[in-house]
Amino acid sequence: VPVYRWLPPEDTVPLDRLIDAVVGRGLDAVTFTSAPAAASLLDRAKARGMHEEVLAALRHDVLVACVGPVTALPLQAAEVPTVQPERYRLGPLVQLLCTELPGRPLPVAGRQLEIRGHAVVLDGEVRPVPPAGMSLLRALARRPGWVVPRAELLRALPGAGRDEHAVETAIARLRAALGAPRLVQTVVKRGYRLAH
Repeated sequence: VPVYRWLPPEDTVPLDRLIDAVVGRGLDAVTFTSAPAAASLLDRAKARGMHEEVLAALRHDVLVACVGPVTALPLQAAEVPTVQPERYRLGPLVQLLCTELPGRPLPVAGRQLEIRGHAVVLDGEVRPVPPAGMSLLRALARRPGWVVPRAELLRALPGAGRDEHAVETAIARLRAALGAPRLVQTVVKRGYRLAH
């Protein structure tokens, strides 16, 4: 009698939405409670031609939490860092997320900035940010204090064309959403950077 059996989903739309959210950095974290589920996500990403994009997001921007070391094996084989609770149960996994997620602040101009899925936490205050602004903020946060060229920021914008004016508009909206315009600095004729 099989006591546990994992089958791939018949409807892949929810899994595809999860993959899109991971690639778009629209999630703070993903959790896995079985190794087959972790392997399935990677396999589906590969089938969609998004394997490297998913790995890049999971390696740098989206926290990966697994219920235990066996669950983590497919991810670790793909060089994705994972966190795991000391007790391999669902409750401790949730507690781990509660401690890990808030502990990732980025110091910006003497303030504490935490990048979340659809918002930022600036000095403890949650501030919603539009999707384009979140994409730019993530690109800037990869190299705090370094100038990121407009062309690179344009590539980071979801659905952006070739007009660098889209970057200027998104930066203006990001500054407004942050309520602290000086956190994102303009470097004339070069690009933008997070203040240090």
